[in-house]
Amino acid sequence: QVQLVESGGGLVQAGGSLRLSCAASGSIFSINAMGWYRQAPGNQRELVAAIIGGDSTIYADSVKGRFTISRDNAKNTVYLQMNGLKPEDTAVYYCKMNFGGVMNFWGQGTQVTVSS
Repeated sequence: QVQLVESGGGLVQAGGSLRLSCAASGSIFSINAMGWYRQAPGNQRELVAAIIGGDSTIYADSVKGRFTISRDNAKNTVYLQMNGLKPEDTAVYYCKMNFGGVMNFWGQGTQVTVSS
């Protein structure tokens, strides 16, 4: 019933920037948390950044100081601003939203490729 649509991925050179967006549509209720995950080929999916509860934010150590997560509650949208991109950031990025503390929904994934 809820769908998350991601956009903003692409190919960028090292040191460049991208901004990912994830918009939720459908029966939106009680968004408890929003987050961004990534998965590179051959690797586990890992948490990149998240907003939890009352706007508390967490970041993976590898992206601290470079990535910023934010949200627009009126648009049911979460963003990930990625600056100073590195080849190691290359992955498929997925957004996730938790509703009511009981249901998780995932975006379709968007490819981010950083060339050296």
